[in-house]
Amino acid sequence: MPGNESGAARSRLLERLGTVSRRYMASYALFNQAVADRIGLHPTDLQCLNLLTLEREPVTTGRVAELTGLTTGSATRLVDRLERAGYVVRRRDEVDRRRVLVATVPERIAEFGRMWESLSGDWSALFDDLDDTELATIVRHMERTVDFSGTQIARLRAGE
Repeated sequence: MPGNESGAARSRLLERLGTVSRRYMASYALFNQAVADRIGLHPTDLQCLNLLTLEREPVTTGRVAELTGLTTGSATRLVDRLERAGYVVRRRDEVDRRRVLVATVPERIAEFGRMWESLSGDWSALFDDLDDTELATIVRHMERTVDFSGTQIARLRAGE
């Protein structure tokens, strides 16, 4: 029966996907740890810094908590560590002086970027043999994974 062969092939692919996904996540976590060790940050702090560089403007500590899934207290301690390391500064919001914003330090971010580039090499070369449809599939997968992970983080934090 052709349907069974197709179902069996899909099952094998999903099993392989499960295995390679676990290896991918572990390799990235270990790479993240090595980079964090190299620049003297905690891995979570490194990823927060990464997320802050994607924001268009300085953010509140509350936004740091949203970005990372941390409590506001934990986010405050994370910002304290990034500030001590010289990657961010706190400053008063010029519009609402009651608000304190967290801003990245451009010189330190540039330094971080240069180190990142030296480690990543020509990352885009990994995709040279893929056509646009394949690249779009990877992008869609990554976007869905980010959304899924955010949902799961929220569930874990809520004690589910």
